[in-house]
Amino acid sequence: MPYAAMMVHLDVDRDCEQRIQLALDLADRFEASLIGIAGLPLRPAFSAAGLAVFAEPSEGGLRRVAAGFDELGKKFLTQGRDLRHVEWRSALEPPGRLLAREARAADLVIVGRRHDLFDPGIVLLQAGRPILVAPDTVRPTALRRVLVAWKDTRECRRAVRDAIPFLQRAEQVLILHLAEDGSESEAKKALADVGSYLARHRVVVADEIWRRARGPVATELLRFVRDEKADLIVAGGYGHSRLGEWIFGGVTHELLSASPACCLLSH
Repeated sequence: MPYAAMMVHLDVDRDCEQRIQLALDLADRFEASLIGIAGLPLRPAFSAAGLAVFAEPSEGGLRRVAAGFDELGKKFLTQGRDLRHVEWRSALEPPGRLLAREARAADLVIVGRRHDLFDPGIVLLQAGRPILVAPDTVRPTALRRVLVAWKDTRECRRAVRDAIPFLQRAEQVLILHLAEDGSESEAKKALADVGSYLARHRVVVADEIWRRARGPVATELLRFVRDEKADLIVAGGYGHSRLGEWIFGGVTHELLSASPACCLLSH
């Protein structure tokens, strides 16, 4: 299925111009509609005994926030004026929760790394859509050298399926399995199946690679990414919520917070 609509999150408190340019380039490349979105949570008035007490914003404060959203939206709409369709959305609520709900309108959600006001893990676990996590220094014309970080799980199978539009247009596609346990022959059979599946979708796979992990998988994966100069990682996103806290596996945590390349994650 092609990407007919994309959504990109705009931070209100930090520079995200590179991410915007990436989203504009991808929307143009895939002839997709692009929705820009921004949210801002109410800040607690004070905290006592570990409990945050939220105050209603003043009328003047609401006007300032609305003006800021309006200015951000006008600039975004101007930047996307040459696209097939461009749209702007904003709300006074936490951006992760906002994106998780509004993702119903898009095939792909483009976000930045985790910071004080935004947690991409919420979007990953709740949106029901693949997310593209972009580092702040991403190049707009990137995402041509793709690494599929294979693990034989439901999440990874969904990620491979969700990434097919990227994989079909890639200059190079590698499939890598870093084994912590299990049979080498079974793992290589799974890699061959994935390669055959992608070939049926007109994806040319340059190599299927099996390696025994000799250290933390996340560390070895990111080292491989740097060595191969990959600019897109396709992987399953593994995590869950427990009492409001987002718990992620080591690889997913590193990809959300420290990957040098863009990451397409599905849950």
